[in-house]
Amino acid sequence: MSGGASGGGPAPVFLVGGGWDASVADVVHGPFLRAAAGRSRAGAGEVPRILCVLVDEGDGAAEFDRYDVALRRAGACAPVPLLLPVGRPFDAGALPEAVDGVFVCGGLTPAYQEAFAGDAGRGLASLGLPYAGFSAGAVVAARDAVVGGWLVDGVPVCPADAAEDLEEVEVRAGLGLVPFGVDVHAAQWGTSGRTAALVAGGRLAHAVAVDENTLVEVADGRARVAGLGRAHSLRPAPGGGVVVRSYGHGESFPAPH
Repeated sequence: MSGGASGGGPAPVFLVGGGWDASVADVVHGPFLRAAAGRSRAGAGEVPRILCVLVDEGDGAAEFDRYDVALRRAGACAPVPLLLPVGRPFDAGALPEAVDGVFVCGGLTPAYQEAFAGDAGRGLASLGLPYAGFSAGAVVAARDAVVGGWLVDGVPVCPADAAEDLEEVEVRAGLGLVPFGVDVHAAQWGTSGRTAALVAGGRLAHAVAVDENTLVEVADGRARVAGLGRAHSLRPAPGGGVVVRSYGHGESFPAPH
């Protein structure tokens, strides 16, 4: 496997809140592809190989085709599928081909968290490759992953349609690639209320809810926002409650580890 260490320093992390708008494919996926190309050991004229990890709920090949099209639309690359049956962990030590970046796709978030839990997650982090997460893949990049649910102590905090087959909101161990909790489809699914409840209740010290068709790039202690939507940063307010700051295209906020 070609390593990310050749570029020097920690590899950047790219969080996409979901969405398939073709007009911003380069905006939300292009920075990740360029980071992968910059760390690639491929020869002149070769494109970066992107490992696309997808938890296969029965239609994995068709779902991979969607990501293949979206990534190629954003730039020259060679996506390589890795379809994990539900319940099978990701094994960073048994990847079939040399790759220059890892793209973790979307789907049922609890299943993705299970695939990347424990040693599997640590193995991925140790590769030092640029990482991009789309929807569920963005959620599990966090140290504390907001995997779903719509109730906190029985009280609704977001629409039930955003629950990911869970009732009570669950925060589970993630990859620890970014220093804040992540939720996705923020404007479209109304998940900011869930992240606000977790921050207000002390379960997350910092959370970021990302809209669809929106990228949050985390590198060098900053989180930079690009795309059609916004990223909503939530922190505890002095004296109680939550402070929410919303950032749009071209804006950034501190994200120190």
